[in-house]
Amino acid sequence: MSPRTITFVALLSAGAIGSWYLARSNAPTYDDELPYNPAHQSYYLKQARILGTSDDGSLLYEIEAEHAEQLEDDRIEFTEVRIRYLPGSEVPWIVNADYATLREGAPRIALRGYVQIVNPGNPGNPGEYETEIRTEYMELDPDGFTAETGQRVQIRFGSRSVTATGMLASLKDDKIELKSNIRGKIAP
Repeated sequence: MSPRTITFVALLSAGAIGSWYLARSNAPTYDDELPYNPAHQSYYLKQARILGTSDDGSLLYEIEAEHAEQLEDDRIEFTEVRIRYLPGSEVPWIVNADYATLREGAPRIALRGYVQIVNPGNPGNPGEYETEIRTEYMELDPDGFTAETGQRVQIRFGSRSVTATGMLASLKDDKIELKSNIRGKIAP
């Protein structure tokens, strides 16, 4: 081979290697692509049923909802909600609400719209009546068995009715503490 041919082959090889290197270094990498937006990582459920457990892992309550949707800010929104304690917890109260919000890491569930908490009582016992609590906003701590509101609340037990502003109910102990503006209709 002549020195001219060797020089030509060397230059051609250097050009091929250089263009390969440049093409490889300018190729888009995974990091150069548009980042995946985690705001779109969410879910929604129709006719959802979520189970809550106690500290020892046993089933404590269930949340049933017509619709549940996870939102961007680590909260879950429910519509047409029903929360009931399972028989082993010995808490007879059933909670119904138009809307509910559950925040990640927060122990309370915020209930809105038409909120109703009912204890059916024992119809076989003549001194025990159904108890119903109604309000427009309430916070429920299902693990602590408490329900609390600062809003106007109406409580009905049998033919008796009481209204108040603000309430704290201990569902496990069947105790209701009214805060202020208490008015009632007590008939025999």
